[in-house]
Amino acid sequence: MSFDLKSLVRKHILTVKPYSSARDEYEGEQGIFLDANENTIGSTTTDGLYNRYPDPLQWEVKRELSKLKNIPSKQIFLGNGSDEPIDLLVRAFCEPYQDNIIQMPPTYGMYQVSADINVVKTIDVHLSADFELDASKVLAAVTPATKIIFVCSPNNPTGNNLNRNEILTLIKSFSGLVVVDEAYIDFSTQASLLSEIATNPNLIVLQTFSKAWGLANLRLGMAFGSEEVIGVMNRIKPPYNINGVTQQLALDALKNADLKDRMVKSIVAEREKLAKAFLKFPFVTKIYPSDTNFILLKTVDAMSIYKQLVAQQVIVRNRNTVVLCEGCLRITVGTAAENEVLLTALAKCS
Repeated sequence: MSFDLKSLVRKHILTVKPYSSARDEYEGEQGIFLDANENTIGSTTTDGLYNRYPDPLQWEVKRELSKLKNIPSKQIFLGNGSDEPIDLLVRAFCEPYQDNIIQMPPTYGMYQVSADINVVKTIDVHLSADFELDASKVLAAVTPATKIIFVCSPNNPTGNNLNRNEILTLIKSFSGLVVVDEAYIDFSTQASLLSEIATNPNLIVLQTFSKAWGLANLRLGMAFGSEEVIGVMNRIKPPYNINGVTQQLALDALKNADLKDRMVKSIVAEREKLAKAFLKFPFVTKIYPSDTNFILLKTVDAMSIYKQLVAQQVIVRNRNTVVLCEGCLRITVGTAAENEVLLTALAKCS
């Protein structure tokens, strides 16, 4: 497999001159800043702290992430959720009306949405009935116009890890980009693929602060890859895509990795309790294994169970219309108290 970024990226992207912000041109931290047309007096909040633009490349956050993930800072991209790097990769590497991406349904819906927005064709290679990945089938679907393969592992909405060896086969056999979305990796027994980036320049790994770190409200996603690919993403991103408040809260969170680990342990324990408790309900026909913070259930009538739960103000996700997930509900692991309410509600369903 030969990876050549210049032949892969859209030709005009290589010549795009990125917006040069005031904070890009002067990188010092001291001085009288009269270069960015900010309100120099202050801001209209009570503490008046938000009148200055944030670091456009979030270097302080990236330095802390570099220590935690053992990835150089220049190989880290921070985005508005994982959705921003997904969209940027499609925009940077896929020519509208010409190129395509491959995804493996059932999977995260934003790969399709980003492709549709950018007028990029999607090739679907379905997972097996047991939600397993077959690399040979994916590679057989590759065309000369295939630029990106999206892999979600642990997978959403199914909850399972995809076979690591099959993913590695894709990475090593495909000359385009392989994007592995690891949003739920902290809940998984399978190790991250971050360690593979150094020897596979076509690999991009996505992670997020939304799940295990408990920061969904901030919308902060991470992309890890070669310095070349990250450089392309930085070239076309908005100049201040991550606000300063989010950057500071992320720094605070990174100091509390032990708390994140304790929360993960608690969520996994509750997940296992729920999986056992679901066995007692006659309308549950299958409980799929999970390496995430949710469980996928197959039921005799997903729509009916969903509506009965909603009537009791217990809201789960109806995945009945998703390919290979007919009859399925996706249930997030709640707190111990929330899970008791869920089980009580399920006991009233028929």
